[in-house]
Amino acid sequence: MEYNHHHPAASQNNGVSNGNFEYMSSFSEKKSVDSKKAELCREDKRSLQKDVEEASRRSLQKDVEEASKLSSMEKAYATILMELGEDVHREGLVRTPLRAAKAMQNFTKGYHESVRDVLNDAMFDENHDEMVIVKDIDVFSLCEHHLVPFFGRVHIAYLPNKKVVGLSKLAKIVEIYSRRLQVQERLTKQIATAISEALEPAGVAVVMEAAHMCMVMRGVQKINCRTVTSVMLGVFKEDPKTREEFLSLTRKN
Repeated sequence: MEYNHHHPAASQNNGVSNGNFEYMSSFSEKKSVDSKKAELCREDKRSLQKDVEEASRRSLQKDVEEASKLSSMEKAYATILMELGEDVHREGLVRTPLRAAKAMQNFTKGYHESVRDVLNDAMFDENHDEMVIVKDIDVFSLCEHHLVPFFGRVHIAYLPNKKVVGLSKLAKIVEIYSRRLQVQERLTKQIATAISEALEPAGVAVVMEAAHMCMVMRGVQKINCRTVTSVMLGVFKEDPKTREEFLSLTRKN
């Protein structure tokens, strides 16, 4: 007669072996997942480092280009002063070409700014359809004909069409277009058009009053002369009552 001997110790060892195998398998899987996570983390770091290096390279390239432009403008101003008969090496003028170049860059910084960037996070859905007016916005610009200043004030109104904008952004739009070589007529229209395209309101109105140094310091030399320009779009152009309401609210007392 044959007996099938089942040894308790063997069964116990087999259970331990199975347990060890499962533990080792689980450990191996965890190690594999951790390894993949670590590799992804390293890839993210490499990608981030690459982005930082690229941004740094572009920034450096931009700085070099700006320095080159500034240097060229400085030399141009020095040439103008010398052609006027001035000594650019005397104490009062040594740094004038550089200061003038930097000032001109500031006067024309609007060429490097856009309405989209300014209004990107400042437009809001709002159930408001009454007139919004921001008046007496100071404006400074350079006449493109003689490169001398004109300055004054701007009044802006718009009729919202379910969308409003942060009030300070209207002043910023004026700044963007005025910090360029301009004529007052075009500047007024650019401000109105930019607001109309960005907000799509029922109407936009812009009135500008300015004194031009080209009429004060040269030419006719009329000190008290003011130039007024206006642009009316949408309801402000089509409806005389709406237009008159805007004009009466912005008219000086």
